[in-house]
Amino acid sequence: MRALLAKAFGPPQTLVVEDVPDPVPGPGEVVIRVRAAALNFFDTLIIENRYQFKPELPFSPSGECAGVIEALGEGVEGFSVGERVAAYLGWGAARERVAAPVERLVRVPDGLSDEAAAGLTVTYGTSLHALRDRARLQPGETLAVLGAAGGAGLAAVELGALMGARVIACASSDDKLELAGSHGAALTLNYAQEPLRDGLKRLTDGRGVDVLYDPVGGDLAEPALRSMAWAGRYLVVGFAGGGIPKIPLNLVLLKGCDVQGVFWGAHLDRDPAAHRANMDDLLAWAAAGRLSAHVDAIYPLERAAEALGRIARREARGKIVLVP
Repeated sequence: MRALLAKAFGPPQTLVVEDVPDPVPGPGEVVIRVRAAALNFFDTLIIENRYQFKPELPFSPSGECAGVIEALGEGVEGFSVGERVAAYLGWGAARERVAAPVERLVRVPDGLSDEAAAGLTVTYGTSLHALRDRARLQPGETLAVLGAAGGAGLAAVELGALMGARVIACASSDDKLELAGSHGAALTLNYAQEPLRDGLKRLTDGRGVDVLYDPVGGDLAEPALRSMAWAGRYLVVGFAGGGIPKIPLNLVLLKGCDVQGVFWGAHLDRDPAAHRANMDDLLAWAAAGRLSAHVDAIYPLERAAEALGRIARREARGKIVLVP
């Protein structure tokens, strides 16, 4: 079978497509014929050995996929050959077949494409965990989303609107904000044209935001924290802006707010039942048309460097998907 491989750590241009042996399912595993494998920002880091998880070489990028079960390992119950499933693997999905632990599987409902299903797990899973489990977002609260047109940001915009929040989409260009507006944002803020803190103060009549979803970090973190309402919740989701900010803790005291870490990968391992419940909701909402599961572009394995480049340059408008 064909697989996209990182044989040495380096930029996307170092990835190669080669033939590798077909996987064999171990106990408690299934083999999935991959129809779509989604990419995320962390894929740009993991191939350069700059991520907290460091797989042994060679490995395939892409942590999530959707496809059809082809074989069952010993002891697998509750799934059968021919079923459509999505799976989160951490890495290794950018290939024609993968072996996946059964506890990492969720069924894909009819009416939802493989490409959309493949891209739900990480961005929408992270965003629902952040908004529901960590921030406990309530209807009528104000939610500000940084990087609102990226994969994680767009998911947070959609979910915030679905949960009844007043969503302010924040991004660096008007076309990105137009996309966020079409996915549920009530208000938009171009932080390339207006300082983030000034804009959020203006849009909330000086009150500040109840929940702030931040997958960007960098120079936006401090003005975002200064924009919190009393007893607000600041969600630290990631650092797509490149820099890991140092937060002045006096701001947390003065705002009476919480700074909450959102480590979805650890949540997945520590509370698999909650993760499965979240994924069941996400897949049902997407199949019913309540979430767009927006796919920005689809690439073959041979164009993975181009696909990852779009993510690294923060040009993606939703999910980028590889099709083996």
